[in-house]
Amino acid sequence: MLQRIQVEFLVADKQRFGLSCALVTPFGEDGAVDLPRLARHARSVVERGCDTVTLYGTTGEGAAIGIRDRERMAGAVIAGGVPAGRLYAGVASAVLDDAIEQGRIALGLGMRGLLAAPPFYFKGVDDEGLYRWFSAFIEGLGASAREIVLYHIPSMTAVGLSVDLVGRLKTAFPGVVTAVKDSASNWEGTQAFLAAHPDLQILVGDERLLAKGVRAGVSGSINGLSNIAPEILRPVIDEGRDSETVIRLVTAIVKHPVMAATKALAGHVHGDPGFGPMRAPLRALTAGERAELVAAYEAIMAEARG
Repeated sequence: MLQRIQVEFLVADKQRFGLSCALVTPFGEDGAVDLPRLARHARSVVERGCDTVTLYGTTGEGAAIGIRDRERMAGAVIAGGVPAGRLYAGVASAVLDDAIEQGRIALGLGMRGLLAAPPFYFKGVDDEGLYRWFSAFIEGLGASAREIVLYHIPSMTAVGLSVDLVGRLKTAFPGVVTAVKDSASNWEGTQAFLAAHPDLQILVGDERLLAKGVRAGVSGSINGLSNIAPEILRPVIDEGRDSETVIRLVTAIVKHPVMAATKALAGHVHGDPGFGPMRAPLRALTAGERAELVAAYEAIMAEARG
């Protein structure tokens, strides 16, 4: 009870972000998005405890998904029973015009907000260049701009977001820049975001840091494990409760290519091997990798069930 009171006190002055599933994207063997499977999976994770769903994120192979597929995917998920207001859209492009178009489509469909990654091709860019890029992106969205989650994931983009840059952007776009998703898996960095920006929703992507983060004031998470076990993450997100099961599951997943492993386990949970294919240049798990991962998952879950 003391721990729960502490968590509520730390976040009482702002709305909780909660638990968002970084949804995997099912593809056919030909690389086409499997829209019925996508819609069923999105509805499932919401029914099992997720507050929102994030389409086209890292786990969803969003950097490989074009404008036309994005429109079709959002339409299928909404038609499948997940309201647009419970959807976030990942934005990932090194081309400013394309990033703006991705955002416009999502917001025009009524989606709740955007998870906006920095441009990821040019390296060695400084805060001034990133400030100009994000400013042009938000201004390009016009009056529809809302709930922008700045995405700090340097392992994928090779471009990090500094505490100072976030400060400049939230000042320039008050009420529009509302959150930071910290996926650097660096607790000291998360602490820095929390200390400098208590007025923003600070999210963590690494589920292994989530319980500690929630106790320190983290507002929620967009993560891949929600594709597999959102029920296990609810006490972590709601109460900051430590979970050895979460840590063990993530440890088992990261032994393999993470996006492919997450998708394979999502399929296993659904009893549906059709979740396997990945869009090029990524590859699915081999049969041996999948068998090893599934065996580890079943052992962990059997122990968790007692």
